[in-house]
Amino acid sequence: MGRKSRMHLNLNTVTQESLRQQIIDVGFCIVEPDTLAELLQLRMQDLLQLDIYWEDLHQDKFLKDHGAYRSRRHSSYVVDNGLTHLTPHRAHWQSTEYNALHGGIKRLFEPIDEELNSSTVWLQIISGVAKLVDGIQKNDQWYTEAHQFRINTSNGLGRPTPEGAHRDGVDYVAIILIKRAFIKGGETRIFEINGNEGIRFTLDKPWTMLLLDDRRLIHETTPIQAQGGCGFRDTLVLTFRAKGFQDPEIG
Repeated sequence: MGRKSRMHLNLNTVTQESLRQQIIDVGFCIVEPDTLAELLQLRMQDLLQLDIYWEDLHQDKFLKDHGAYRSRRHSSYVVDNGLTHLTPHRAHWQSTEYNALHGGIKRLFEPIDEELNSSTVWLQIISGVAKLVDGIQKNDQWYTEAHQFRINTSNGLGRPTPEGAHRDGVDYVAIILIKRAFIKGGETRIFEINGNEGIRFTLDKPWTMLLLDDRRLIHETTPIQAQGGCGFRDTLVLTFRAKGFQDPEIG
C-alpha cells in the first residue's frame, strides 16, 4: 500500500491558531469566505462591494505570448505594527529564479485605484491578512504587494499563470477569489518544492482565500475557457516579504 499523502484539504480553518497550525503542518490553508470576513473583522457585505474595482483594470502589456487575456493593477505597502502604509508607486520585479518567463525585468503596472487605496476596508484587508501571517512568523514589518487580476476568455482561453508552476519569491502568498463567471477550468494546483506531494482544487466562492508558504510550495492555476458567455476570473493576490521588496540590486 502506498504512503498516505500529507497534503489534504481542510476547510475547518476557523481561528488564527488553526490557520497557523495548518501552515506549519502542510504549508497552506484554505479559509472560507465567512471565516475570512470574521478574521479580518469586516462584514461580508463590505468585501463583496469591492468587486466593482475589478471593472477598470488595465491590459498586461508585459506578457511574452502577447496575449490580451490578463488585466491588472498593482500597488505596494508596508504593514508596520498592524497599520498599512501605501508606498510610492514602484515597479513589480521578480528574479528569473522565481519567474523564468517574466522575471528579470521591471514591470510598471497601473496603480490600484486611488479611491480603493484610501478605503478603510481595503487597508484593513491588507493589515488583517498581515496579522494572520504575523501569527505564523512574527515580524516587525511586512513588505506587501497587492495585485488585482482579471483573466478573460475573449479570445477563447485565458491563462492565470502563463509561467506555469512557480514561487513568487516572497515568504507568504494569499490568493483570494473575487469572482468567477461563465468559465470552466481555473483549477489551483500546489506542490511541495522538496518532495512529490501535491494537491488540486478549485476556488469557486467569492472571498475564499488560499494562504501558502511560498518558501515551501509552488503553485499554478490552470487555463480557463468560456462556458455560456464571455467568461472571466477575478482574483486578489497579496504577497508578504519580511526582508524588503524584491529588488534587482539585491534580489
